[in-house]
Amino acid sequence: MTDPTTRGRTTIADTVVAKIAYLAAEEVPGVHALGSGLARSVGALRKRVPGGPATTVHGVKVEVGEKQAAVDLDLIVEYGEIIPDVAGAVRESVIAAVERMTGFEVVEVNTVVSDVKLPEEAEEEGPSPERVV
Repeated sequence: MTDPTTRGRTTIADTVVAKIAYLAAEEVPGVHALGSGLARSVGALRKRVPGGPATTVHGVKVEVGEKQAAVDLDLIVEYGEIIPDVAGAVRESVIAAVERMTGFEVVEVNTVVSDVKLPEEAEEEGPSPERVV
């Protein structure tokens, strides 16, 4: 009898790797969000569309080969956090999750910290208050 793993191919789409990386990065303490303000706004709108994606992956770009993957992340870090430490923790989390779930070797995880979330900044994604009652 032949080995079942040799009786076909498994292909993992780039979007799957991007979702894994997004979720792994998002759960790291000190990460406020992924993606620029515009990308987050577009992602929030896409979530509201009926039948739209439940999870958007704004702020994540991946390149996937047959056995390897590379990930680029755009992070917004909470004010007061040590940015190199947060970026390192994100890198570790993403590598562990992608390698465990896909079997790919993650050759690099590049992070760009594009903003810092200040405590007094209001969230842009919430509904705007009524001007007239």
